[in-house]
Amino acid sequence: MSETRAAELHRRAVVADAHNDLLCAVASRPPEQWSEFFRLQWLPQLQEGGVNIQVLPVFIDAVYRPEGALRRTFQMIEATHRIAEGNADTVTLCADGADIDRALEAGRIALVLALEGMPGIGEDVELLETVHRLGVRIGSLAHFGRSAFADGSGEDGAGSRLTRLGVRAVAEMERIGMMLDLSHLGAAGVDHVLELSTRALIATHSSSRVLFDHHRNLTDAQAAGIAAGGGVVCVNFFAPYLDAGDYTIDRLVDHFEHLVSVAGIEHVGIGADFMQEVMADTTAPCCVEAMVEGVPADEYLPGLEGPSGLPLITEAFLRRGWRDADIVAVLGGNMQRLFRAELGAAAR
Repeated sequence: MSETRAAELHRRAVVADAHNDLLCAVASRPPEQWSEFFRLQWLPQLQEGGVNIQVLPVFIDAVYRPEGALRRTFQMIEATHRIAEGNADTVTLCADGADIDRALEAGRIALVLALEGMPGIGEDVELLETVHRLGVRIGSLAHFGRSAFADGSGEDGAGSRLTRLGVRAVAEMERIGMMLDLSHLGAAGVDHVLELSTRALIATHSSSRVLFDHHRNLTDAQAAGIAAGGGVVCVNFFAPYLDAGDYTIDRLVDHFEHLVSVAGIEHVGIGADFMQEVMADTTAPCCVEAMVEGVPADEYLPGLEGPSGLPLITEAFLRRGWRDADIVAVLGGNMQRLFRAELGAAAR
């Protein structure tokens, strides 16, 4: 295998990343710096990594919860709009699959807004339509802990399914065309959503629980259930969710290959969850956590600490003997197909 072949294949592919928390870093700056900071700090990394579609989650840090969660949510949504407006020659905030296709045809990076855990929504299901009007197209019902809608995966010991409000939220998201993200949702909640859902689902950043038994990963049955409904499981690159110590790209590819064997090549994608720079940029030295949910908080895959390293995954797939068509599908073709069908599409 030559490097030239890998580079050419990576350039030819649509590369889609379903989870990058860069908005946390952007929104930590004064508003007048949001657009320029993105352009100088993050845009070059996305371009070097060949990213064509980038999902931007709105994650609300604990310091804002609960009282300031809605205000912080609006602030981060506004930051996304300013990023798009101030860098209109290179990125586009997209509301549906057609927007994404137009952005890619124009050579721009397609941005998609998501809410992670939705603490700003609280118990107010009607606010889902409000944030949808503001451009949000993906949402998850909980993070590690408990929300008004469901328990996050850190609460798996409670064995809880969705609350009544959570059931209403699923129906409302399906009605307005906001895709439901199963990453971080507790195991019983994932099973509940799989029973309820009538539209394709996405897990934006989850790996295989068979290969590493951590509550943030998906079981084979859950991955197969997402695939059966036409959805996509996007593999998380965070090293401690992949293994107890084998923090290598080869171990990451093991997770891809296992999920492909369970869900099918058409239903696996990338959800990198690059955290090293975001954590360093937004966490004071006094407050750095050594562990997160029982795993080391500061371990990363060498070379894949940020989006500029994404071509390495194409090289790794080729080393494993993957077909070009399968690599192109997993890099982003599957996500592009899913977004064409589901993103922003109201119930018919």
